[in-house]
Amino acid sequence: MIKTLSQALRMDKERFKVPKSVQQAIPIQRIWPDGIFQQGTKFSKTYRFTDINYYIASKDNKTEMFLDYSELLNSLDSGISAKITINNRRINKEEFEKSILLPMKEDGLDHYREEYNEMLLSKITGTNNSIYQERYLTVSVHKRSIDDARTYFARIGTDIVTHLAKLSSTAEGLDAESRLQIFRDFFKGDVPQAFPFDLKQFAKKGTSFKDWMCPDSMEFERDHFKIGDRYGRVLYMQDYASYVKDDMISELCDFSRNLILSIDILPVPTDEAVREIQNRLLGVETNVTNWQRRQNANNNFSAIVPYDMELQRKETKEMLDDLTTRDQRMMFGILTMVHLADSKKQLDSDTELLLSIARKHLCQMATLKWQQVDGLNTVLPYGLRKINALRTLTTESTAVLIPFHTQEILQPGGIYYGQNAVSKNLLVADRKKLMNGNSFRLGVSGSGKSFSAKEEIVHLALSTDDDILILDPESEFTKLVEALGGQVVKVSATSDNHLNAMDMDAAYGNEKNPLIEKSEFILSVFEQLVGAGNLSAKEKSILDRCAADVYRDYIRSGYTGEVPTLKDMYRQLMLQPEEEARGGLALSSELFINGSLNTFAQPTNVNKKNRIMDYDIRELGGTAYATGNAGYLRQYFQQGNSELERRKNDMDICR
Repeated sequence: MIKTLSQALRMDKERFKVPKSVQQAIPIQRIWPDGIFQQGTKFSKTYRFTDINYYIASKDNKTEMFLDYSELLNSLDSGISAKITINNRRINKEEFEKSILLPMKEDGLDHYREEYNEMLLSKITGTNNSIYQERYLTVSVHKRSIDDARTYFARIGTDIVTHLAKLSSTAEGLDAESRLQIFRDFFKGDVPQAFPFDLKQFAKKGTSFKDWMCPDSMEFERDHFKIGDRYGRVLYMQDYASYVKDDMISELCDFSRNLILSIDILPVPTDEAVREIQNRLLGVETNVTNWQRRQNANNNFSAIVPYDMELQRKETKEMLDDLTTRDQRMMFGILTMVHLADSKKQLDSDTELLLSIARKHLCQMATLKWQQVDGLNTVLPYGLRKINALRTLTTESTAVLIPFHTQEILQPGGIYYGQNAVSKNLLVADRKKLMNGNSFRLGVSGSGKSFSAKEEIVHLALSTDDDILILDPESEFTKLVEALGGQVVKVSATSDNHLNAMDMDAAYGNEKNPLIEKSEFILSVFEQLVGAGNLSAKEKSILDRCAADVYRDYIRSGYTGEVPTLKDMYRQLMLQPEEEARGGLALSSELFINGSLNTFAQPTNVNKKNRIMDYDIRELGGTAYATGNAGYLRQYFQQGNSELERRKNDMDICR
């Protein structure tokens, strides 16, 4: 037997004690707040990692993901045990619907909320939204003390996070509370949680942490077990096919039941593996030579080596070549899974379905007989391995059991954006929780860009108190905004609505010196009029001087009284002694200040207090839109109006 395997079996061996309570049936002796568990001399740590879109990726991308996952497996240290776990966790239906449906607010829009909730409920029906998949990687190692174990996990944890990041998967180490929550959801998933786990409170009371997660009863039979009123069964992979497709794991887990699938991996040092394969090859060659000698003794000199011997020789040579030239490692692996059902009949039916899925992939799964306890302790992410049914694998044959399928987006309090094209589950996301919550929509005409924007506006208006500002160039949001109780502001040369581009108060900009930022705004507006890059240094100095003169009395009065307008700015330019002020700047802006396109040169007469504002610029005019007023409006939204400036960070839709 290989030294690594024999040493692992020897160190994992322990005396069996018949548990006298459900607490004693949990094979955890000690836990620490950072999530490290101890069982004998074995310490374990669990890392949760997110799924990636492997199923819908192209062939080249799949190959790249497969190679990156192989690198992760190759990076595992020899002498440790790794367990990759996929957990189909059932979500409480009432809590799930509560997190998705819109609450009533009695603000005159509840009839829209009721209709929206009916649409969401119709999407939920017939999907697997009650099942949520989580993925874990549990690393176990024998150490003398917790300090040695903590140092080791700190090092290997960084490697795991780095390699998973190459796969675009986010990994995090679980603390004691998060890790115990996994076992509580499995053992007591049908019992509402009364209070969260608090290690300090349990220690003060002198009670065991197992009391929080243990079921009321556990009964183990020949080929199944019973937890409370639920039935369960542990299966294991008895025989592997010579060729396994990469979607077998996803098919086994694509099942609307509470189940956990684990793949235990025991890496072997390369030098030790090469020696073992060389010895096997030597034995095969010896058997072939002895067979040929016997045939020659019988004067059968033309006998051909039997197919099974030739196949054994070929496979052994290929494996030796994999280890020595193709950067492969030898690993021992075992696949186990446990599934739960509400009745024994349903359990048997589910078992037969899982066995048929394995047979479809030419693999053979079997039920553990009289080993349901050891099987349960093996499949759960304790970090233990109690079943000795290991199979010799290489890195590639282990990586083909890839645990990735399709990335799900289900964030509490988020917005419904549609359905996953693969799993048909809802896509619920909260952009506010992202590092950068901005978004934009791309697509050909008629692909639904405007409709998706309107849908998001409706959801935000009905479920939040966020400010929604819309720049509407096609007048397509008018009826929607009016139905939601918002205000539509038509901006054009003939409109009675006016927006003062010179609006400013004490809270404008960075609130330290509003005049500096307002002066920059005025420079950018005039640059739109005369052309980008055409303002000379002298003209910029004149504009800055005039801006200070125009706002001087307004600032001294404590930002009270009448706010200056662009007409005041025009008069101030005409008073300057420089010819550039009168003949260049004033004349260039005359059309948009004293002329027919003076929409932004008059005092504001629009109520900007409404949380939903739609600025309709369809009738702004072709020439004006291309030059002056478009520049005014763009700068107005970016940094012009102080009220909009304060609300800019809450802007959800800006089109």
